[in-house]
Amino acid sequence: MSFCLSCGKSLSEGSNNCGFCGAPIPPAIAIAATAQPAAMSVNAAGALAYLAGFITGILFLVIDPYKKDPFVRFHAFQSIFFNVAWIGFWFVWMIVGMELSAITKGLFFLIQMPVDVVLMLGGFCLWAYLMYAAYQGKKFRLPVIGALAEKQAGL
Repeated sequence: MSFCLSCGKSLSEGSNNCGFCGAPIPPAIAIAATAQPAAMSVNAAGALAYLAGFITGILFLVIDPYKKDPFVRFHAFQSIFFNVAWIGFWFVWMIVGMELSAITKGLFFLIQMPVDVVLMLGGFCLWAYLMYAAYQGKKFRLPVIGALAEKQAGL
């Protein structure tokens, strides 16, 4: 956004004069007022691919110019695969927990709760590290998921 050199008020796009004081706007400032904002860095896009799981992973696979960048594609695919695997793991773990709790008349539930907390913290730390590594420009590969993401990203 540009501002008037005379009065300091913000300028509207495409106008030749200030809407407040009427002062003429030099062409260089008029061009700056209509210029498009620069795209975010590839590192930031790679990190944001993890932000909301597979939703942002899919978004960065379809948004130009990021859908063509191999670094962003790798992190988007790894985000998708990681979140699908994480959701699948929790689904299976909860079913196993309910079955074992029913068999042990609730005793397994007392064991499962602290294990759940540790697993949730571990998953959160891994998710945060993946975002951090992508923002630093690193291509941290998860053991199985990273190889699948590289293959899908064309690396």
